[in-house]
Amino acid sequence: MSVPPPATGPAPDGQQVPPPAGAFGPPVPPPAPEQPKKKGIGRKILSFVVLIVVATAVKFGISYFFNAPVHAEAGDCVRVTGSENSPEVETKECGDKDANYKVVKLVDNTFDLNACAGVSDTALAQQWDREKFVLCLTPID
Repeated sequence: MSVPPPATGPAPDGQQVPPPAGAFGPPVPPPAPEQPKKKGIGRKILSFVVLIVVATAVKFGISYFFNAPVHAEAGDCVRVTGSENSPEVETKECGDKDANYKVVKLVDNTFDLNACAGVSDTALAQQWDREKFVLCLTPID
């Protein structure tokens, strides 16, 4: 013979009858949703500082390596473009149609354009970090 399940639902007097304690166990509240971990103000500041440092390194580091002047040697051919105050120099093969000057002489450790006097009519002073030099150039026809 089986035992009928305990009665639940409304009692004859209209009150709710709870299930017996052992039948279903005490009601278990649903687990609370996990709260996302909050970043501290110090961590946010550190992230911002790292971002600024990386951006600065990229901006100045890339331009530092790509804007270095050409340190051509005597006998090399170059293409000089840009203004007189901001010339851009690229080394080229001497047979290249873009080459417009040939380096006649290289004078290290100076900005003195007169170092090319008697050698060529065109001189171009360059500097990169502590390195400074003058290219003595002759036009290619």
